[in-house]
Amino acid sequence: MGSTTIRVSKRTRDFLERRKREGESFDDVIARLLDDDSDAMSGFGAWKESGIGEAVEEVREEMETDYDRRETDLFEERSDT
Repeated sequence: MGSTTIRVSKRTRDFLERRKREGESFDDVIARLLDDDSDAMSGFGAWKESGIGEAVEEVREEMETDYDRRETDLFEERSDT
């Protein structure tokens, strides 16, 4: 199969670079992303091995703790008046 050169912006190249898996070419990434786009279930499990899930959970827990603290402060303020 022949090849074609296409120009992409730095932003697009960076986007593709972040999505490259070990051993993939840019062609592989583009083909996978195009295939994934047509499959509604393709995104499920995408974060499984990336560590992003743990980071999201940490942020959620921090936000919950902060919310609880603010809620307690607010109710204490109201009870003082």
